[in-house]
Amino acid sequence: MEGASNGGMLYHEVQESKLCAVHCVNTVLQGPFFSEFDLAALASDLDRRERQMMLQAGGDFLPDPDESHNVSLDGDFSIQVLEKALEVWDLQVIPLNSPVAEPAQIDPELENAFICHLQNHWFCIRKVNGEWYNFDSLYAAPEHLSKFYLSAYLISLRGSGWSIFLVRGNFPKECPIASSESSNGYGQWLSPEDAERITKSCNSTQRTAPGSSQIRQFSDSYMQYGGGGLSLDEDDEDFKAAIAASLTDSATAVKDIPADVLDDENKKSGEENIRE
Repeated sequence: MEGASNGGMLYHEVQESKLCAVHCVNTVLQGPFFSEFDLAALASDLDRRERQMMLQAGGDFLPDPDESHNVSLDGDFSIQVLEKALEVWDLQVIPLNSPVAEPAQIDPELENAFICHLQNHWFCIRKVNGEWYNFDSLYAAPEHLSKFYLSAYLISLRGSGWSIFLVRGNFPKECPIASSESSNGYGQWLSPEDAERITKSCNSTQRTAPGSSQIRQFSDSYMQYGGGGLSLDEDDEDFKAAIAASLTDSATAVKDIPADVLDDENKKSGEENIRE
C-alpha cells in the first residue's frame, strides 16, 4: 500500500469542454501537472514526427498538413498524446488486454491506475492512499470503489465497449497544493470525506447503485454532449487558435526541412525506438 500523499487529499477535475484527456492525465498524476496547451504541444510534435517518417518513406499518400491525427480542433487528444504526457513522469501505458497486463486482469487491486476510453471520452480509475476512486470528470467528485467492486466494474466497462489501459511506474508522491502556479483552473482538492458527501448527494438525485445501470447512465450523460463533453465556448477560442497554429507550424517546419536533415532525424528516431 502506498503512503499517504498530498496530505491525504484527492485531486479531481470537473469536465471542461472536450478536455477530458487533460483531466484524465492530471488525475492519474494527482495534480494539475498538464494544461490543454501542454498536450497540444505534444500532439504537434507527434504529428511532425509522423509526417517526417511518411516523407522519408516516400509513399504515394501524404497526410493533409492542416489535419492532425493526435488532436482535433475542439481539443480531443489521442492515446499517443496521453502516453507521451505520462512518459514525462516515467509512467507506462499498457493495454489491459495485452499479455504483459495479464496479472492486472486477475488482480487489478494490486495496480495503481487505469485509463478508460470510449468514443473520445477519457477518465481515470486511480488508487490514492490505498483506496480506489473513479475520477471521471463528468462526476462532481471522485467516487470511491471497493477493492471487491473494482474488478467487476472493469469487466463491466470492457463489456460495454470501453478500452482499458493499465498505467505502471513511479507515480508522483506530492503536488504543491497551495501553489497558484500549479492550477489549471479545472481542478479541486477534496478530502475523502468531502468527496463521499458530494457523491452521496449526487447519487440521491441523479444515480442509482453502482453497476451496469451506472455505466448506461454515464453513456447517456456523455452522449448528450455530442460524445465528448460540452462544446467549446468563446473563452476557448484561444485554445482552438493555438491548436490550428501548432498544426500550421508543424506542417511548415516539415516542409522546410532538408532531405539530409530528415534522414538524420529518422535515423535518430529509429535508434531511440531500438533502445526503448
